[in-house]
Amino acid sequence: MPAAPEPTDTVVVGRIGRPHGVRGLVTVEVRTDDPDLRFAPGAVLTTEPAARGPLTVVDKRWHSGTLLLQVAGPDGVPSADREAADALRNTILLVPVAELPELEDPDSYYDHQLVGLTAQLPDGSALGQVTAVRHDGSELLVVRRPEGGELLVPFVTAIVPTVDLAAGRLVVDPPEGLLEL
Repeated sequence: MPAAPEPTDTVVVGRIGRPHGVRGLVTVEVRTDDPDLRFAPGAVLTTEPAARGPLTVVDKRWHSGTLLLQVAGPDGVPSADREAADALRNTILLVPVAELPELEDPDSYYDHQLVGLTAQLPDGSALGQVTAVRHDGSELLVVRRPEGGELLVPFVTAIVPTVDLAAGRLVVDPPEGLLEL
């Protein structure tokens, strides 16, 4: 049996929510920009906690804007009732980074590529470290400040003109007042 991927070798694509109905369907909080690909029937997803998976997508459908899945556990048996579906609640769904397609736009990045980068001001002084990317209507970088606290930085070219993955840094050119928020 192949070794399970290390946590750093995977990215989160969803989180199982509450059961839907009585036939074993689960709701999914989608955290990927291509849910039709990631959650296609037959897709195998690793899980956190690992003991709940891997899970195989048996069936997928949308209901009022919510993704519904029926999944089979490691034993290959699909969840068949509400109790089985509820036992999967809050399970994080992961895919290996190696399965992610190359991004066509050179100015586009996966969240996992940005997390961990050092944020610097244009003069090279340290601003902090990117700890997360939020998608609240627009993309926001969460930067942990060296002196404590967090800063939310809109991830737009005018404010983040340089992303250098090889060097492990990005440049933040903040508009007046951003650093005081």
